[in-house]
Amino acid sequence: MAIEDIILKGAATGKAASASIAMTQTSESKIRFVDLQDEGDVRGFSFSTPPEALAYVGRTADVHLASINPGAIRGNHYHVKTRMAIVILPGSNWSFHWDEGEGTHPQRRMFDGTRALLILVATGASHAVRNDGSAPLPMLAISSDPYDPADRVARKVV
Repeated sequence: MAIEDIILKGAATGKAASASIAMTQTSESKIRFVDLQDEGDVRGFSFSTPPEALAYVGRTADVHLASINPGAIRGNHYHVKTRMAIVILPGSNWSFHWDEGEGTHPQRRMFDGTRALLILVATGASHAVRNDGSAPLPMLAISSDPYDPADRVARKVV
């Protein structure tokens, strides 16, 4: 069963983790966007990674926390064997750039930085996050395989 099917089924049955997210790309896409619901309170924001997203990644072999300074770009590469779930936290305007594989045209989606977003990235899809705002942008990447420079291949999308 595809992650979209699991999420939609969970939303229909009212399961809390699944009901709080919505897929915005088709199952044919190598990139999938998932809105994360803020479960925070007066202490600050709080977001959970949906179990379905962790299932998409499979085993978690690497977790990478980073920030992107204003005007900077992280990415412009694809992974040969690694699947990823990237979480962008609220903070600054930003854009996500990607392709669907070798020989495909780069695509772009812009965000205003007011919500958290989970991005599922399949193998072979080049991807990059650009901070288009004026404040640092926090991000977290969950990977199916340990970091290996040989798994990362440069292909510019922005």
